[in-house]
Amino acid sequence: MPLADGHATLTFMKLPNHLAVIPDGNRRWAKDNRWSLFKGYQKGVARFRDISLTAIKEGVPFFTFWAGSESNLSKRSRGEIALLVLLAKNFLKQELADKTLIKNEVSFKTIGRWRQLLKDNELERLFTELEAKTAQFTKRHLTVLFGYDGQEEMREAVKKGGENFTNNLWTKDLPPVDLVIRTGGEPHWSAGFMMWHTANSQFYFTPKLWPDFSPAELDKAFDDYAGRNRRFGR
Repeated sequence: MPLADGHATLTFMKLPNHLAVIPDGNRRWAKDNRWSLFKGYQKGVARFRDISLTAIKEGVPFFTFWAGSESNLSKRSRGEIALLVLLAKNFLKQELADKTLIKNEVSFKTIGRWRQLLKDNELERLFTELEAKTAQFTKRHLTVLFGYDGQEEMREAVKKGGENFTNNLWTKDLPPVDLVIRTGGEPHWSAGFMMWHTANSQFYFTPKLWPDFSPAELDKAFDDYAGRNRRFGR
């Protein structure tokens, strides 16, 4: 089925069961284009909606998006943190109003320490409402990591102990990540991103800044992934 922009569904291509995205480059994009920081982040949020829905419609059951690290929500300026919160609220209000995730039967969840770090009642209400209204869906999953730090996730899991380590993770309900896409042209890892779930992942690094990462660029990543032979140590 073609999407609204004429983008064709890739039914013939091997797609990842779980796609995770590290969207680097919003601030650089704003600077390069002489836009305000607000405009850069706003464009990034719009791109998130576009890419996440495209991936899910093309057949990716699990899409995980890193919207902000614990450091992003604790160490950046008050003004920038307030901007991130405002945009998060705007995104949630838009989703609740137009019911895009509900219409496409996508379960929405958020993982991270944003509650403790931000202590914003309205934001918590909006996140909780969207999660509740999509909780019945089981085939398509959109997860947003907000106030997330993979190293802290691992430390807490180790401290809890027990025989089943996976059950102690913040991300315990997610399957292993098959493909990680990082935009922004700086191929490195950050804050131990989903260390347990990415142990056998394929990685795709692109110089495109996140606001410029179009559905066509997503298809390039899927093409690259489809051409790889995952051996899992064999």
